[in-house]
Amino acid sequence: MALLGSGSMLFLLLLFGHSLGGPPSFSVDYQKDCFRKDGEAFRYISGSIHYSRIPRVYWKDRLLKMYMAGLNAIQTFTTAFDQGGRTQILSIQNLYIPWNYHEEVPGQYNFSGDRDLGHFLQLAQDIGLLVILRPGPYVCAEWDMGGLPAWLLRKKDIVLRSSDADYIAAVDKWMGKLLPMMKAFLYQNGGPIITVQVENEYGSYSACDYNYMRHLTALFRSHLGEEVVLFTTDGAGLRYLKCGSIQGLYATVDFGPGANVTAAFDAQRHAEPRGPLVNSEFYTGWLDHWGSAHSVVPSAAVAKSLNEMLALGANVNLYMFIGGTNFGYWNGANDPYGAQPTSYDYDAPLTEAGDLTQKYFAIREVIKLYHKIPAGPIPPTTPKYAYGTVGMKKLQALSDALETLSFSGPVASKYPQTFIELNQAFGYVLYRTSLPVNCNTPTPLSSPLNGVHDRAYVSVDGVAVGILERNKVITVNVTGKAGSRVDILVENMGRINYGSHINDFKGLVTNLTLGKDTLTGWTMYSLSIDEAVRQGLLDEMRPTDSPQPLALYLPAFYAGSFIIPDGIPDLPQDTYIQLPKWRKGQVWINGFNLGRYWPTRGPQVTLFVPANILSTAAPNNVTVLELEEAPCSSGPCSVEFTATPVLNATVQSQGKWQRRLFSKEDLV
Repeated sequence: MALLGSGSMLFLLLLFGHSLGGPPSFSVDYQKDCFRKDGEAFRYISGSIHYSRIPRVYWKDRLLKMYMAGLNAIQTFTTAFDQGGRTQILSIQNLYIPWNYHEEVPGQYNFSGDRDLGHFLQLAQDIGLLVILRPGPYVCAEWDMGGLPAWLLRKKDIVLRSSDADYIAAVDKWMGKLLPMMKAFLYQNGGPIITVQVENEYGSYSACDYNYMRHLTALFRSHLGEEVVLFTTDGAGLRYLKCGSIQGLYATVDFGPGANVTAAFDAQRHAEPRGPLVNSEFYTGWLDHWGSAHSVVPSAAVAKSLNEMLALGANVNLYMFIGGTNFGYWNGANDPYGAQPTSYDYDAPLTEAGDLTQKYFAIREVIKLYHKIPAGPIPPTTPKYAYGTVGMKKLQALSDALETLSFSGPVASKYPQTFIELNQAFGYVLYRTSLPVNCNTPTPLSSPLNGVHDRAYVSVDGVAVGILERNKVITVNVTGKAGSRVDILVENMGRINYGSHINDFKGLVTNLTLGKDTLTGWTMYSLSIDEAVRQGLLDEMRPTDSPQPLALYLPAFYAGSFIIPDGIPDLPQDTYIQLPKWRKGQVWINGFNLGRYWPTRGPQVTLFVPANILSTAAPNNVTVLELEEAPCSSGPCSVEFTATPVLNATVQSQGKWQRRLFSKEDLV
């Protein structure tokens, strides 16, 4: 944490309200049913923000908007739970730390750039925000594998979120790196962190391992000390609190608008007969899935329930206050398998791009009823610019570019290996084998054990023949002569982040069959597409015009560029990219992986493009990996940059799976 001058330190001391005569303190008052901050009764209204879903250049803008919403002011008043006492409300922000975002490779830690957690915490403190820290090790958050790193799955039978020795060893090492960094930011040590959550919604997980929770409690205490308030969060029901709460950690609950507030807090009271009422996740919106409509929660419903809780003197965290974006491959999925889209807009008070909404102002009006909100202008919605149409040209089919894309080279094996066995966490792997016999008539190529995780694009001798998809399509018919080349490009669409199946292996996780026979003799190519795009290697590809069938097309790369004039003030600005008549794929701009597009399934159509990845000094390069069918096959094709997002396109629900709004069902 940066050293502060005496003037700055005095300002912080006054801002955070502790007297110059004693050290700062934060605790639970079980007699008065409240928190105590520097000896005074305290309750908070906070908002969740995920730094991992927002470019660093926008952290300050988003935090200031949270501050100006009223999650901020120092205010004293009398409430029912503190007869005659004083209650302070300061600005709070609620912060998850995804382990896999900082340790993608075991023992290699990344806390720089968009991952600079220390800078984010210091910025929050400089603005005047206190912090509720949620370091996991599991965080859920609709993030890949709930924040757990995929390399844990190298031990195939590992029991995640339990006392499994290998899992505990990895957790101990990670927390041994993270928590000492966080100790300097604790409120008791002059920082912004007032409370720290241990694990996350553990009562919704099948293991119910009390020894694991005891171990985490001791681990957190050993690194953070005895003074810090440690807590848990679970669904507002006794069945969740049974396995989620444990002695030594203050138990809180989560629930959304429309819930019976009294009944929900009664559930918390079974675990904590005395102490402050806390809703650690009050849902301002909800998550989306490909193939289902965009979740929308009315502002009036959010405002009504928020008012009910504040009238009771409860502490409330609004989840999310801003959702942000699952750039790259970071989105999670739910079980039965349903992947979340690139946008994590969440119908939150601030949009994916940080725009002010009606819900933002509705929440602000409720908070006004309970304390004075800050004076001054709210930072405005960031301007957007429509850069227009960008022509695209085909570069090469992916299967023809393996030497360029597979940095590690081919791996041969009798049976297919998983992504983890191939030392690849995200993205795409191409599996190659050959037909062992003549298939003069259509012959079923199948994954009888539903082992395609998650979507596979099948071709024979360079001709696309079909798509296999987890839980939906396990068989395609193929024809060809013995020895014909079979290519299967498998896409990891995001690991399950909630429930008992978070040990979500990717790739061909079981054998494939041709007719009744198991296919053997595989060659596998781990694809380093992101690195190839960053290095400009795809620009060197020679365009090809291989013959295409009428209905299906090979996965292929396409490229285009556009220039932003440097003489126009205030450019570049944020924008959105949409791909009309394109079907499904991945898009990069100037080497930055924006994420997945899938307008044919929806509900998301546009992808958010933050201004910081654009340039006025050089052409902006757009690279697209289209997996199914590009409009370029029938003539000129293009992508479009628009100033307006489309996140709620009409879709037809895919499959039977649907998670109810705000539900925290036990998915064991």
